[in-house]
Parts: sequence; structure tokens; C-alpha cells
Amino acid sequence: QEELVESGGGLVQPGGSLRLSCSGSVNIFRMYEMGWHRQAPGKQRELIATITSGGMTNYKESPEGRFTISRDNPKRMMYLQIDDLKPEDTAMYYCNAKFEFPSSVSEFWGQGTQATVSP
Repeated sequence: QEELVESGGGLVQPGGSLRLSCSGSVNIFRMYEMGWHRQAPGKQRELIATITSGGMTNYKESPEGRFTISRDNPKRMMYLQIDDLKPEDTAMYYCNAKFEFPSSVSEFWGQGTQATVSP
């Protein structure tokens, strides 16, 4: 069982920035597509962005938006930079890793890191 560990959340004022981090194993960072999701209180978990092992990114919203996903495979770290934070960004942020084998899917989730945006 692979383990993903998020960090970097906290209490931030509107307009501020956060950089969330996710660490994992060598195997995860060698093979898996990874992504960031979030779940706000009372809402469903939603995808923010994904990044392949080769660094190709895909954002749910425009890449010119406030979120930037990146990964450093040798350091076994993935990041989510969030700028111009808004109160509606308050959520638990989750790291995800996924690999599609020919007949199965391997997927792992972290425990999440809480980000709260408030004056």
C-alpha cells in the first residue's frame, strides 16, 4: 500500500498564497499520474488539476487561473501553488496518484491538508 502525505495547508487571509506539498514513494513518482482535489464543507470532492509522470498538466479550469500544479520526481514531491486565495477556496485538499494497468487501476489518496481562507 502506497502512502501519500500532504502538507502546507493553514489559515491564510484573502489575497494570500499557499503552496501545498505531497510526498510519495519512488514508485509513485516514476509511474503514476498525480493530481490535486479538494472538498469544501458540504460539497463533493472536485478535481483541481493533474500532472503526468512526464510533467504534462491538465487543469479543470483555465491554466491561466490561480492554481499551478508541479512535481519534482527526484525529490518525490508534488506541489499545488494557489494564488489570490478566496474564502471559497476553503477546503480539504487531497493528493491523488493513479495508474491504469491493462486490466485494472491502481489509485491512492492522501489524508488531506486543510486550507482555510479568512480575514
